[in-house]
Amino acid sequence: MKLGKEEIQKLVLGGLMVIGVIYCYFTLLLGPLSRRQAATRKGIEDLGPMIAAAKAQIARTANVERAAPANMEATRQVTSMIPDGSPVAWFPPRVGDFFKQHGLEKSTTRLAGEIVEKEMVGFRRMSWSIDLPKVAFVPFATAVASLENEEPLLEISGLQIESGRDDLGSQRALLTVSNYVKQ
Repeated sequence: MKLGKEEIQKLVLGGLMVIGVIYCYFTLLLGPLSRRQAATRKGIEDLGPMIAAAKAQIARTANVERAAPANMEATRQVTSMIPDGSPVAWFPPRVGDFFKQHGLEKSTTRLAGEIVEKEMVGFRRMSWSIDLPKVAFVPFATAVASLENEEPLLEISGLQIESGRDDLGSQRALLTVSNYVKQ
């Protein structure tokens, strides 16, 4: 069977069209799909660490929820130890009475600063300067030793003792303390 010139042209044109269709299929249709599939796989792989971090956060949240009743009880206990009212009104007399009980008559308490506590929401830490102008060593040492034991929310952060040349039996003491108060 002999093909004519026109039929050969039709076959060549048909073959070129099949090659063009196959090329267009792989380049224009299948190529973008495979690139999108690769990008989606990469996105899924990138989500892996985020999912692990979210699971860890969920575990931490569950631990906090489990520990919440005990922490709430501790917070209630701390709150019950703090008197009502402004700390500037109740703290200096309380410290003065404490030192009077230990035989130290004169004391001056001044507010030195305050810091909002990030770990303890609803509380702040106030710093105080306590000046004891004339103290004997033994009663002062006894008072300092029992101060943190009798006042659990108070912490001594600094202690300075100066002795005068004219009276060697008494010293001047300056305490820096901090305590927790309600906000």
